[in-house]
Amino acid sequence: MDKLRMGVIGVGGRGGIANNWHNNERSEVVGGADVNEAYLADFKQRMGDDAFTTTDYRRLLERDDIDAVAVTSPDFMHEEHASAALEAGKHVFCEKPLSISIEGCDRILRAWKASGKKLMVGFNMRYMNVYRAMKEIIDSGAIGEMKAVWYRHFVGLGRTFYYQDWHATRKGSYSLLLQKGSHDLDMIHWLTGQYTKRVSAFGSLDMFGGDKPNDLRCPECPERHTCHEVADCNRDQCCFRQEIDVEDNSQMLMELDGGIKASYLQCHFTPEYYRNCTIIGTEGRVENLDMDRVIVKMRRSNSWKELADRTYDIRPAVGGHGGADPVICEDFLDMVLEGKEPLATPIAGRMSVAAGCCAAYSMRNGNVPVDVPEIAW
Repeated sequence: MDKLRMGVIGVGGRGGIANNWHNNERSEVVGGADVNEAYLADFKQRMGDDAFTTTDYRRLLERDDIDAVAVTSPDFMHEEHASAALEAGKHVFCEKPLSISIEGCDRILRAWKASGKKLMVGFNMRYMNVYRAMKEIIDSGAIGEMKAVWYRHFVGLGRTFYYQDWHATRKGSYSLLLQKGSHDLDMIHWLTGQYTKRVSAFGSLDMFGGDKPNDLRCPECPERHTCHEVADCNRDQCCFRQEIDVEDNSQMLMELDGGIKASYLQCHFTPEYYRNCTIIGTEGRVENLDMDRVIVKMRRSNSWKELADRTYDIRPAVGGHGGADPVICEDFLDMVLEGKEPLATPIAGRMSVAAGCCAAYSMRNGNVPVDVPEIAW
């Protein structure tokens, strides 16, 4: 196969990543499916008049001129769409999270194994310069043997991103610990090289949700001129509506394989948008300062290592998500066309969801410790 012919399920929103595959010298996007006609019209404008479009994704999967499918639909549809695409004999790129349940992830993994096709998860943070630099530092042995992780995610735009649409309900996302947190939990797994095996968590709705009608939208709200959370984009559902039931302030404690201890904080009403990851080893620690700098602090070791701390200035990259989107799309092509192992594996996708689901169960059931189950092959 010289050129991969791709289809997209869910062409709006995250479906924009398909631009990286269209007119690529190794791939082209030839079809798209979405229940939103306006999104399909925009997709056709981007991909050309010859692109096939449909409101029924099954029609897309029936086509012989589609070799691979990008699943970029809403999270609660990933299980159905990814499993169906694999069963139809298509290679699959599935946006994170792989599913919104552990059982859903395991169903996708079974379909993947049975199909003989390739499956990749959209963990684009593995392709960001800052985290690749941290991974290189850790793997070099600079900080010794890893023992502890502290990860904070300040989601300064939580209202816009998650509480003014379907993300804010358990039926839509189950928990933002696996929706938003799947990236962060995967970073903990990837940087340490270990998966979570046991969790406990605390969380609550401390800012959003409330007693407003579920059908209330910002443009029609009588309080729109005084509300400090009024929408500034096309996501305009009231973020204080009654149906909201996913926590906006949560913390996890994790025990990873190898005995590494980790903590994760996610808050959706902070003043700024900021990710901070600190990994502590027996000889020092590494930490990112925003997305453009990494520091390494050394502890006393009676060796030359202790003579200097280090600062790494991260070089900027071009493309969506800090330059990660073009790179992850090329990695998908390398996987399918060249047979290379992808950086973002299906197992990694399942394990981040499993950690998030177990944490959500813990914080909703008395903060009990929960063991992450084995994969149900």
